[in-house]
Amino acid sequence: MNVRGKRIFVGLSGGVDSAVSAALLKQEGAQVTGVFIKGWYPPAFGLCTWASERRDAMRVAARLQIPFLTLDASAEYKKGVIDYLIAEYRAGRTPNPDVMCNKEVKFGAFYRFAKAHGADAIATGHYRSGEKDQSYFLWAVPKDILAATLFPVGHKEKSEVRALAKKFNLPVAEKKDSQGVCFLGSVSVEEFLKREFGVMPGRALDEQGALVGRHDGVLLHTIGERIALHDARETGPWFVIAKDVAANEFTVAKERRAASTDAREIAFTDANWFGEPSSATSAQYRYRGALVAGRVEDGRFVSAEPLPEVPAPGQSIVFYCAGKLIGGGIIS
Repeated sequence: MNVRGKRIFVGLSGGVDSAVSAALLKQEGAQVTGVFIKGWYPPAFGLCTWASERRDAMRVAARLQIPFLTLDASAEYKKGVIDYLIAEYRAGRTPNPDVMCNKEVKFGAFYRFAKAHGADAIATGHYRSGEKDQSYFLWAVPKDILAATLFPVGHKEKSEVRALAKKFNLPVAEKKDSQGVCFLGSVSVEEFLKREFGVMPGRALDEQGALVGRHDGVLLHTIGERIALHDARETGPWFVIAKDVAANEFTVAKERRAASTDAREIAFTDANWFGEPSSATSAQYRYRGALVAGRVEDGRFVSAEPLPEVPAPGQSIVFYCAGKLIGGGIIS
């Protein structure tokens, strides 16, 4: 897309990636407006991290001499991300809040806001290739919105983005990357869930049913997650490979692996496609997990080899062809 003269709204998060995205678009002649998206933050923790992030976003906008707006998307966050996350954990499934955050807020609410204010397109600081590839979290974004989104740093390396931030003299050039889930900031998911569900001590068993140790509650952890056990009979690492919500018990093992060595299929629902399902040649069903070769047929992914890890119901399965995002769904 030739952006010269186009009105582009950039989601300024207060971080370096979105700041460089805005700088690159302005350099290319776009009429850039920076938008800070205010989310929902757990009131019980008494934190107000969004204020400092918004201040950094404002500083970037001031340095670039571009208009700055704030979008209050707290209602969309609460309904589309928080309520979803709590319901999924309560049911014993594995939610993917960052996927829903993108779908409902960072792209959905943002796109509607931008179009209502006369924007030609939106832009974000997401990466779409390389070591920091975030395409796994983009599969649920509606096709028309993704088509109207620019990713100025999408195919760059992080080191290059840092160098550009210094070149543009951006005030966040030295700022560390955020490590938290998109809506919780410095609060860990486990802290948030303990506040929501409380601590419910239970047993962790091995695959033969023998007691391995104890945990703080079956609702606090998901399949495939590494877990620190209390009173463990031996040192870990330990990973959750099955859970019984009614009994408040986990089955754990020393590695994330398929319960059956010949398991090859993953059923999924709620699919969203950017290309033909039949064109998918591989899938990823855990962020930074192995890319598994296979094919899609009738709401199932059929792997060419035995699955390397236990699929987690509720988690995302994302499909690719030669590195290109084809679509995704929710593991059922």
